[in-house]
Amino acid sequence: MRAYSLLLLRISLGLLLVIWGIDKLVNVSHAVAVSERFYLGLITAPTLWKIFGALQTALGLAVILGLWRRFSYPLQTLVNGATLLGVWQSVVDPWGWVLEGSNVLFYPSLIIFAGCLVLWAFLGDDRLALDRR
Repeated sequence: MRAYSLLLLRISLGLLLVIWGIDKLVNVSHAVAVSERFYLGLITAPTLWKIFGALQTALGLAVILGLWRRFSYPLQTLVNGATLLGVWQSVVDPWGWVLEGSNVLFYPSLIIFAGCLVLWAFLGDDRLALDRR
């Protein structure tokens, strides 16, 4: 049961990275808008977003397959941790009762980050990963 639970967690977290990576590739203006809204406009160059999209998609595929987990899991945690930091108001105050700009739909960023930590913590129990075979 544990191996299959970790497989499902790995696939779902990896797919999230793939989906958002592809979004950066095909909808660069959305990536720029997200950067401006949540990350102080740190990156607005469309070419960089395409590169990030390709890298994020590759990372997601590595996570799904269970490849290079000693590197892909910490990197996945870092990427999703950055997202969590970007929407922290929505975690602290999901309904926006105190903090302006909160959105209850972003609360799951905390759950996603926790899932990354669980996957990383149980790396040795994931018997169905390709790099374990």
